[in-house]
Amino acid sequence: MKERIVVDPVTRIEGHLRIEAETENGRISNAFSSGTMVRGIETIVKGRDPRDVWAFVGRVCGVCTSTHSLCSVRAVENALGIIVPPSAELVRNLMIATLYMHDHVVHFYHLHAFDWVDVVSALKADTSAAARMAQDMSAWPKSSQGYFAAIQARISRFVASGQLGIFANGYWGHPAYKLSPEQNLIAVAHYLEALEWQKEVVKVHTVFGGKNPHPNFVVGGMPCSINLHEPNAINTERLAFVRQRLEEARTFIDQVYLPDLMMIAGVYRDEWGRLGGGVSNYLSYGDFPMAEYGETDSYLMPRGIVLERNLSLVHPVDARSPSEIREYIRHSWYSYDGGDREGLHPLSGQTNLNYTGPEPPYTHLNVEDKYSWIKTPRWKDMPMEVGPLARLVVAYAARKEPQKSFIDDTLKKLDLPAEALFSTLGRTAARGIETALVANWALEVFDKLMENLRYGDSRMVNHTLWSPNLWPDRAEGVGLSEAPRGALAHFMVIEDRQVENYQMVVPTTWNASPRDAVGVLSAFESALIGTPVHDANQPLEILRTIHSYDPCLACAVHLWDESGSYVHRADTF
Repeated sequence: MKERIVVDPVTRIEGHLRIEAETENGRISNAFSSGTMVRGIETIVKGRDPRDVWAFVGRVCGVCTSTHSLCSVRAVENALGIIVPPSAELVRNLMIATLYMHDHVVHFYHLHAFDWVDVVSALKADTSAAARMAQDMSAWPKSSQGYFAAIQARISRFVASGQLGIFANGYWGHPAYKLSPEQNLIAVAHYLEALEWQKEVVKVHTVFGGKNPHPNFVVGGMPCSINLHEPNAINTERLAFVRQRLEEARTFIDQVYLPDLMMIAGVYRDEWGRLGGGVSNYLSYGDFPMAEYGETDSYLMPRGIVLERNLSLVHPVDARSPSEIREYIRHSWYSYDGGDREGLHPLSGQTNLNYTGPEPPYTHLNVEDKYSWIKTPRWKDMPMEVGPLARLVVAYAARKEPQKSFIDDTLKKLDLPAEALFSTLGRTAARGIETALVANWALEVFDKLMENLRYGDSRMVNHTLWSPNLWPDRAEGVGLSEAPRGALAHFMVIEDRQVENYQMVVPTTWNASPRDAVGVLSAFESALIGTPVHDANQPLEILRTIHSYDPCLACAVHLWDESGSYVHRADTF
């Protein structure tokens, strides 16, 4: 029997996402992903000074805070040929690393964990057994029987009051939950600890960028002053504070996040190490330059594309090439001047909001026509997955260390083949592996920065080409980055010293986009095919796979309200 399940909105993400899935005999046979808000920020920045755009586009999202600003200043630097000083590039790396650690930990515990963890089950846990289990997992000090008893009592008070607060609307008791009560108790305890931890690590952003969210950037470098002996600059004391935050972050990741990830993976590996693979192509722009930006050989995260899961070959990618990246709108609520069948390269892209077709308010998506406010990007007309899994797949295929050894060791511990990476669980595991790598890189970058400073190189900004009088009449720039959620590109056309065109192709645009003009599914839609659904009114399995991508719809879309009736209205949590 066929049935249409509607999950709208998908929660525990940034922005508004609607998923419609058709099931047959208890499994998803077709799926449709719809961003239900329109993004018009590209139109906001047209006509502005290119050097100011970072402050506007940075506000597209408060979760991937800073990454859009960084991409924007890189686009200006690319257009004008501005070289960032070495120490400033290292500070940018520290900003990126801090974002990664914060973002990935928050995603695992606060956005994705409850797809695997049953909070109410933790009430049945033997707190002594939970303590022994936690102590076997790692040396984390908060692992006593008394500690877990206190956490259990705290959860009990929530349940007894009938006001579960942040734990309300969960599908507690769903048969897809497999952790033991003790494992659930450990995970809930660490969920609460992560709430406290995450507010400390972002203080690194306040040191170098002045604040968080939306720290400050500047074309040509970083807007901060470093002087080891000056009280009013970032001095030795402030830098020691940064190193302490980075060391604490690595400890939490190594002793809490990774053990919890391995615990969950060990329980769910047999089924969820096979489901949710989605498209078989993976794109990474690469990031964390340890030399001049653009010298890709120095990147800690390599650039490239892996096709058809072939882990022996990495294809090059050129984001500036009109023959490589194009955005299509055949199934998107936009219009192009030349019609909706041909794709446009983002440097000549359009964000036309004067669409006049069928109105977006819907009962069910009109999947034969337009059904999303997200465009459909393609690389050489092929769909791509982007994100932590894509970055590790490209690194693995490139035989990049330490990524390859870390992946091999993790697969060995779980007794899984490399093919298990291409799954919902593999995607979740990749994020944890990447977080551990970045925690180590952050301290390496910090030490390299300190070495530069001791040798007297504290330059933070290159003002050589800052004056508009030195600019050409027209220039085009592409800013690339690897945001926590994947490959991010900002495309800027500067004409008469103002922004003439601006386009952003963001990670969730790649992953959450609708079908292309010839009906090929993108990552979200493809990954859901074949997924079992135990209860159409509690589609936990859909949430597991969609959340494994860590969707951020605010980057892809903005501000549209919908109304309509549902075959099933899923109260997600």
